[in-house]
Amino acid sequence: MVRCRDGTLYTGVATDPRERVKKHNWGVGAKFTAARRPVELIWSEKFPDYRLARKREAEIKSWALATKLRLVEQ
Repeated sequence: MVRCRDGTLYTGVATDPRERVKKHNWGVGAKFTAARRPVELIWSEKFPDYRLARKREAEIKSWALATKLRLVEQ
């Protein structure tokens, strides 16, 4: 999960989160983050496979901002 310049949060799946953040900051990839650079990695989780990671991504994306922030603050 990254925090964008405007305070919004973006959740996605990546095999290398730090490298993905670099790409977001170069403007490569998600249109959402391209308009809100720079972004900062604030939370990540590891999963044994892509399917489980996507399932968790969908779960987190359904949450309210306050719930996402509680996860980050744990």
